[in-house]
Amino acid sequence: MRALRVLLIVAVLLGGILVGVDRIAAAYAESEAADRVRLGPARAASTDVDIKGFPFLTQLMDRRFDEVDVVLTGVEATAGGRKIRIGEMTAALHDVTLNEDRTSARAGTVSGTALISYADLAAASEREVKVAYGGDGKVKVTGGVEILGRTVTRSVVSTVTLIDGNTIRVRADRVPGGGIPGLEDLVRQRTDFDRQIGGLPDGMKLEKVEAREDGVAISVSGRNIALTG
Repeated sequence: MRALRVLLIVAVLLGGILVGVDRIAAAYAESEAADRVRLGPARAASTDVDIKGFPFLTQLMDRRFDEVDVVLTGVEATAGGRKIRIGEMTAALHDVTLNEDRTSARAGTVSGTALISYADLAAASEREVKVAYGGDGKVKVTGGVEILGRTVTRSVVSTVTLIDGNTIRVRADRVPGGGIPGLEDLVRQRTDFDRQIGGLPDGMKLEKVEAREDGVAISVSGRNIALTG
């Protein structure tokens, strides 16, 4: 009985050591991957990588990981030829494979969400406007229009939609005082805008856009996505 207890203790200790080694190796790999992971030409201020599954070392030997979660912050993308900042982008990478020398990787499928703050969306609009959450999945756009030589501030509640699979469209639902001849056109020239989102990796596309309290959330997905570059 004593020998059995000793054997069990040794097995538990060895198991704990192996788990510890596996987790240390996974943490090191996550740190290394964070320095290398790219989603297209866009660059991020910081990247966090979380390799799912256990044991890690077995997956590494197979050069294949079932799931890897990535969080990128401060991403600089493009919108209509202008830079646009994406505050945070989260992505779940599935069926991630490494090449033979483990210097590059590719994900079988990718799904995630990019969050653009209202301040960053306003900056990309090329209009002197303020954009804020308008409630009920809408945005509030405020800008100045010149009427009879005077600048008058007008605010509209707008719907945000995705068109052509790559463009964010902001359109006022209605313009207050629109009965005044020419006023609606003046307001819409200031508050309505489209912005094409570029800088995405080949194989990735925008799925939908949603106005939330913390910003505009864009759902993205893709297949066979290169993760380094």
